[in-house]
Amino acid sequence: MCNKMNCNSLMSAFILLFVIHCVNGLYFHIAETERKCFIEEIPDETMITGKYKTQLFDPRTGGFMQTNQGIGMHVDVRDPEDKPILSAVYSAEGTFTFTSHTPGEHVICLYSNSTKWFAGSLLRVHLDISVGDQAVDYAVVAKREKLTELQLRVRQLLDQVEQISKEQNYQRYREERFRSTSESTNGRVLWWSLAQTCVLLAMGYWQMRHLKSFFEAKKLV
Repeated sequence: MCNKMNCNSLMSAFILLFVIHCVNGLYFHIAETERKCFIEEIPDETMITGKYKTQLFDPRTGGFMQTNQGIGMHVDVRDPEDKPILSAVYSAEGTFTFTSHTPGEHVICLYSNSTKWFAGSLLRVHLDISVGDQAVDYAVVAKREKLTELQLRVRQLLDQVEQISKEQNYQRYREERFRSTSESTNGRVLWWSLAQTCVLLAMGYWQMRHLKSFFEAKKLV
C-alpha cells in the first residue's frame, strides 16, 4: 500500500516517462547563424542521445534536399546550473550523447557551423531525442557483452526499473523545490503585509498627532 502522495508521485513518474519516450521526434527550421534551443527536464545520472539530420532549402524546387556541401551542426548542452556538458561540431547528419549529473532543466542548442551557405537560406533539422533506457542501443550491448535473448530482456527490464526510480526521485526533487519556493514566497508576502500594516499604523498615528496639534492651535486662537 502507498499513501496518496507516493501514489501521485508514482503516477506522475509513469506519465512523464511515457511522454518522454513517445514525443521526442520533431523537425524545425533555422536560418544562417540562427540558434535553436530546447529545454529537457532530465533526472540525474541519465543518458540522453540525440539523432539529427539536416536538409538544405533549394530555391529552384521550393523543397529541401540533402546537404552535401560541408554544412555541419554545432551542439551545445548546458545543465541547470548553466555549466557546459557538451560542446562539439558534428556533420550534417549524426548522433550526440551526454549524461546528466544534475537533475533539472537542461538546455540543448543547435546551430549551423557555417557562416555562408551555397544555396538557399534555410535549413530543416530533423531531431529525435531519446532519454534513459530508450537511449541505449541494446543490439550493440548484446553483441558486445554476448548476451542471450533472455539475458538481454532482463537487462532491459532492469534498466527500465532503474529509469522509473530516477523519474520518481526527480518528481520528489521537484516537489521539494516547489514546496521550498512556496514557503519562501508565502514568507515574503507575510513580511510585506506586516510592513504595510506598520506603515499604515505609523501614518495614522502621525495624522492623528497632526490633527490634534491643529485643533489645539485653533482653540488657542
